[in-house]
Amino acid sequence: MGMFTMQKPRGFHHNYIYVDERKEKLEKMTENAKRELGMAPPKEFSPEDIRGKIFAQTKHVRRRRESSRKPVKVGILLVAIVVLLWLWYALSNGLI
Repeated sequence: MGMFTMQKPRGFHHNYIYVDERKEKLEKMTENAKRELGMAPPKEFSPEDIRGKIFAQTKHVRRRRESSRKPVKVGILLVAIVVLLWLWYALSNGLI
């Protein structure tokens, strides 16, 4: 380990107790196969099927949404710096 390198945190993986993902995946596969063969009626279009697909493909947007951290705006930082500079000037010249 180097002196200036950070260790990566341990990954988190949660296994659900009451959900069988394999079974749900198999059911979806059989349903899609039946639709392709014409044994089941075609699935109706719903906007919920495509909602969030673009954001799921972009890593930077997905990370920001998962972290629920709001980006700090540049304007707020500039105002804070100006206020601190004025306060420093006022204290050094005895205005306050």
